[in-house]
Amino acid sequence: MADDSQHEHVFESSESGASLTYPMQCSALRKNGFVVIKGRPCKIVDMSTSKTGKHGHAKVNMTAIDIFTGKKLEDMSPSTHNMEVPNVKRNEYTLVDISGGFLSLMDDNAEMKEDVALPSNELGTDLEAAFGEGRDILVTVLSAMNEEAVVSFKDAPKGN
Repeated sequence: MADDSQHEHVFESSESGASLTYPMQCSALRKNGFVVIKGRPCKIVDMSTSKTGKHGHAKVNMTAIDIFTGKKLEDMSPSTHNMEVPNVKRNEYTLVDISGGFLSLMDDNAEMKEDVALPSNELGTDLEAAFGEGRDILVTVLSAMNEEAVVSFKDAPKGN
C-alpha cells in the first residue's frame, strides 16, 4: 500500500511541476503556432526568414499577438537558435454563475473553478447577455504560463 501512495505522489508532483515552456529551434516554428516573446505567450501571425548574411546566420523575423492581451509583439532570432514555446491548454467548462466579475465554471468531473475573470471586452459583454437569457453555455478557457483567460463561448448542446 505504501508503494501506491508513493507512486501517486510522484505523479502529482510531475503534473504540478510541469514546465511552463519548452525550447524549440526557431526554424521549426510555424505561423499560427505559439512562442514566448518578451516573456509573454503569443500566437505567431507572420514569419519571414532573411538570407544568410555576412555574419553567417539566417534570421527569422516574426510577428505575434499576445494570447491574453491582444498586443502585437515582434522578435528576430537566428534560425538555428532555440526559442521558448509556451505549453498552452484549452479547456471547456460549463458556466454556472457570474458574480463579482468572476465566472463560476464546472468541468466534466463536476469540479468547480471560480478564479477565471469575466473578460472586460465585448466577449465578456456578450457572455453576460447570453447567460442572462438563461442559455446553457460552454466557456473555452485558454491557459499558459500561469495565466488563464476566456477566449470564446458557445451554447451547450441540447439533451445533456
